[in-house]
Amino acid sequence: QVQLQELGPGLVKPSQTLSLACTVSGGAITASASYYAWSWIRQPPVKGLEWMGVIAYDGVTYYSPSLKSRTSIARDTSKTQFSLQLSSVTPEDTAVYYCARGLRLATMSAGGPPKLYDYWGNGTLVTVSS
Repeated sequence: QVQLQELGPGLVKPSQTLSLACTVSGGAITASASYYAWSWIRQPPVKGLEWMGVIAYDGVTYYSPSLKSRTSIARDTSKTQFSLQLSSVTPEDTAVYYCARGLRLATMSAGGPPKLYDYWGNGTLVTVSS
């Protein structure tokens, strides 16, 4: 059973960088999981889900065009954690942030609807406020 958990601060000041980590248990971001890709998705208050970007086991990444200039996703050498950095945040970046696993073929380049993801973290609320 794969489990994902988001970790990070709940409050970030405007103009700072939001940093989150997603810990993967029951699996790893390695070649044995080459069919999968690991995404960050967020949901602002009273809005829908927004796909932010994705990373595969080999380090290949894709980002949402609207967030590409501010977003960076990486995986660590332990292969059991991947991270999100979102720079120059504003209050509009306040959201519940989720990490999720999806099939690489379906989700690698542009995300997709929630049904394409088989495992999700519980989500973590990040508020951008001074």
